[in-house]
Amino acid sequence: MIGRAIVVALAAGLLMVQVIRNAVVASAAAGTAGRGSQVWSGNPAVEVSQAMAAITQAARQHRDVPGSAFAAMRRASVQEPLATEPFLVRGVQAELAGDDQTALRAFQAAQWRDPRSLAAAYFLADRYLRDGDIGRGLPQVAALARLAPGGTSTVAPYLAAYAQSPVNWPALRTLFRAHPELAGPALTALATKASSAPAVLALAGPQQKAGNAPWLGPLLNSLIAAGDYAKAQAIWARATGVRAGPNVYDSSFSDKTAPPPFNWTLTSSAVGLAERQAGGRLHLVFYGQEDGILATQLVLLPPGHYRLSMQLMGDTAHARALNWSIWCDKAAGPIASVTVDRAAAAGWQFTVPQGCAAQWLRLSGASADIPQQVDVTIAALKLERAGAGA
Repeated sequence: MIGRAIVVALAAGLLMVQVIRNAVVASAAAGTAGRGSQVWSGNPAVEVSQAMAAITQAARQHRDVPGSAFAAMRRASVQEPLATEPFLVRGVQAELAGDDQTALRAFQAAQWRDPRSLAAAYFLADRYLRDGDIGRGLPQVAALARLAPGGTSTVAPYLAAYAQSPVNWPALRTLFRAHPELAGPALTALATKASSAPAVLALAGPQQKAGNAPWLGPLLNSLIAAGDYAKAQAIWARATGVRAGPNVYDSSFSDKTAPPPFNWTLTSSAVGLAERQAGGRLHLVFYGQEDGILATQLVLLPPGHYRLSMQLMGDTAHARALNWSIWCDKAAGPIASVTVDRAAAAGWQFTVPQGCAAQWLRLSGASADIPQQVDVTIAALKLERAGAGA
């Protein structure tokens, strides 16, 4: 059933399914049929053009295809044996009549005549997948990826749908080994659902499991949106090769390779600039024109009391425009916040409540009526548990 859904959706996206199923390929109908018949009646190319025009018009008007069109196609197949259209039409006609074996032979004949026929690849993928012939069906899907205007992005969602069943994983692994260009887009499409995490991990080969894998970000976002924070962090740690924990990661601002959200997301925008510096420092420039986030990270702090400390260097006189805040994921407001100058002077204490499974630690800038640029550097950042009375 999934295979059938794949090819039906492919038809809708690639070849206009209503026209295809009832009339083969509308795009194959040349607009010169009428003029050609006046010049050379009986020419096989003209007959194909006229027949395709008649088939297309019938499909668009939801009428039965005239028998004369099919007869013209049969004549053309004899006179022009390398033309694909007569075989495509014959295959569709056989399918509509329930003669699947004749349809398969016709589509195979069309592809033999033109290996780059998008329509033939579509119909063969349809035929093989409906018959459960995965070994021959998936290579036709790969051919569609090569031939379709959208390339691999066209078939990726349908390969993702096919990957929902573990029964299909061995065939997909074989496909991805033979056509590695399909793996990244398909896994990225698959990663848009949190429930697909086992399939993504099972199908991603060693070269697709690094921290820069294109599916990693979408999968982490899906898991976080579903509230499965521990699994998201575990997958992130496995992909990046780092040791994950409940505290802030990369408090020394030295890891430029591990991706967010369990590492820092640093801003370079109209709000300002946040950049790592040697010596475990974070350099911040806040332009003061608009509010916004300069640095953020998702952490998994258990309920309890915490204290954040740091050193502050640079334009500390105006550092009150910058502030730290801690937010429960999906919350409308912060648990607590503090300006960076106060955090540097006396430390910042806050409490993570029960029911707050994941938190966003954010460093933001707040604009004023008279914009003031702030240029500071943070060092020796530390977040640790604190006693209830601390």
